[in-house]
Amino acid sequence: MVKTLVSISVASALMLGCASESTAPSEQNSPLVYSCEQSNIDTADDLRIYQVMVESFVNGNPSIGHGTGYGTSHHMGDIQGIIDSLDYIQSLGMNGIWLTPIFHSIPIENQDHWADRLDATGYFATDYFSIDPRFGTLDDAKTLVEEAHKRGLYVFFDGVFGHHKSNVVPSPTGLTPVGEDNPVSYPESLPFFKEVAQYWIKELKIDGWRLDQAYQVPPQAWTEIRQAVDQASQSVTYVNSEGQTVNPLGYMVAEIWAGENRIIETGYGSEAAPALCSAFDFPVRYRLVETFAVNESGIGGRGGEWLAEGMNLHALYPSHAKPNLMIGNHDLVRFGDLLERGNITTPAEDEYWQRYKAAFSFQAAYTGPITTYYGDEIGDELAGFADRVESDCAIIGQCDDHVARTSGQVEGVNTTLNTKQSELRQYVAELMNLRVNHPALSKGTRTNVVADNMTYADVKQHQDESVLYIVNISADTRTISLSDTQLASLGSLTDLQDQQSIALESGNYSIPLSPYQGRFLRIDEPSGELPVPVIAEGSSGDSDPFMSACDNPTVLESGPISETLYVVGDFSDSGWTHQPSRAFEYKGNGVYQVVASESPGSYRMQYSSATWDPQFTAEGLSLKLGQENTLEYGGYGKDTTITLMEPGNYVWSLKFDASGEPLTLLAAKCGD
Repeated sequence: MVKTLVSISVASALMLGCASESTAPSEQNSPLVYSCEQSNIDTADDLRIYQVMVESFVNGNPSIGHGTGYGTSHHMGDIQGIIDSLDYIQSLGMNGIWLTPIFHSIPIENQDHWADRLDATGYFATDYFSIDPRFGTLDDAKTLVEEAHKRGLYVFFDGVFGHHKSNVVPSPTGLTPVGEDNPVSYPESLPFFKEVAQYWIKELKIDGWRLDQAYQVPPQAWTEIRQAVDQASQSVTYVNSEGQTVNPLGYMVAEIWAGENRIIETGYGSEAAPALCSAFDFPVRYRLVETFAVNESGIGGRGGEWLAEGMNLHALYPSHAKPNLMIGNHDLVRFGDLLERGNITTPAEDEYWQRYKAAFSFQAAYTGPITTYYGDEIGDELAGFADRVESDCAIIGQCDDHVARTSGQVEGVNTTLNTKQSELRQYVAELMNLRVNHPALSKGTRTNVVADNMTYADVKQHQDESVLYIVNISADTRTISLSDTQLASLGSLTDLQDQQSIALESGNYSIPLSPYQGRFLRIDEPSGELPVPVIAEGSSGDSDPFMSACDNPTVLESGPISETLYVVGDFSDSGWTHQPSRAFEYKGNGVYQVVASESPGSYRMQYSSATWDPQFTAEGLSLKLGQENTLEYGGYGKDTTITLMEPGNYVWSLKFDASGEPLTLLAAKCGD
């Protein structure tokens, strides 16, 4: 529900900040510190956003449209198509809509088809202050926002504040971005983008922004843009679906396609100096699809422990952070296509729909805002995509950058769903309503009580409500036994969807789970104690002492590998570049080692020469701290993953035989 006191809360936050509303950056002696406004944080937990790719969604006005959008795309999506679909979106239990950019984009002459297809998205806008006529008019956009608000739907525009092409027209006050096109220069470009951010809130009363490639904008600039958004939101009102006069929400969510540390560094900022307050949870999204499908590189087969590690890494974020979990978006491969790419299942099989439901159930139990990409609620996929990898895929409309932009299928507007699609759609609506009626799901404190290869379970607690979420990560029907102590429960459990009761018998609950089933069980009588968290599997103690040692001397003799190898990954100090501080040195007996200072986080890496030949990775593409694994030849997309929960020095070790063939690898934390 919209907060009716947003203006009061924002005003209070402004008074608490280190700078007044009128203080310009050039007048400040120190960087602006502006806290994440508390009522906005609370409201963000309840967000259930439906993302629409405008160009490919629904054709509501046949007289306009891109038509040639991506390569030979036939799409003619427009604003009227979204207006026509608002009742459908509302029926899903959503309370927000995110539109990909709808600003006027004019192609640059003689650009290739890869650039042409991007112009259809609006992600390289020409006029940030007008609506692309191929999508509609300003009046159409105004109608969309007003009709959405009448239905209790927030509206979020897509803000591209870090790049453009060389044809941007001035703002109403005569400003333009400064510096290069991609990225632009900051702080010089800040006045222009602050004007953009405020203009559409005042003009149409939108409720905030999704922030494209947010890492291109410095955190300090985000602090100032966020303050400007709050000020603009405070200055206007609209009447919501409950007849209340409210301010626009002012929610901002960042796209930073990276690991936790990079999201903190470029998005959230620090505890003392918050930048942005919400960012999409790409790290957990990847773990989610790697558990119930495969990722875009075809890697999957993970279990509950993999999910738990990712959720535990939320502890790295500053307290103001609100991660937003999605299953897919316009840049990612649809979940259904990932199932097919991994040769797991197809829409003709029940397992396809069971796995889709499992992924949605995990999202529904997530503390914080969530986003659903259009079409995922009906299990959409691009027929034949899994077999298309040729370089002409953009021209024919079947490549990774296009696969998620399938034509929108909206029941009652432009299609009739089949039985499986209708069942999944109804299931998603049920989950959204569960989040509305049981705040422990969207707001609750999470305690992970089960995490193994086939099961994941959390107890979610908020105020006087406790809910057990449990999901079966297997194709088998199973019964899980959990104790009353584990769940901090004194009485029965009640299924929130079918009202089935599970009795406490001899101190235990027997919980049946069908294949890939997620269940939401209310703990009818919480004990008042804390649930018992699962203890993460520790490091093994039987690894090679030499491979685990951090102080082995470098030897002068030549080893079996002639090229210098590096540990190369998404580390914050290197970002997939070969750094001297990450170069392996030969220690004898076929062993190469490097000791590096690491921050907590989840990392992906390979072990390669500066030319990427040779290139090595771990068998199974996963490495546990302190446990040896088989070393094998790597390649594109074959990244080793590891989760580090503590800061400190770590030793990375590789072992080869005398002929240079890979044997084993190990990572271990160095002693104090």
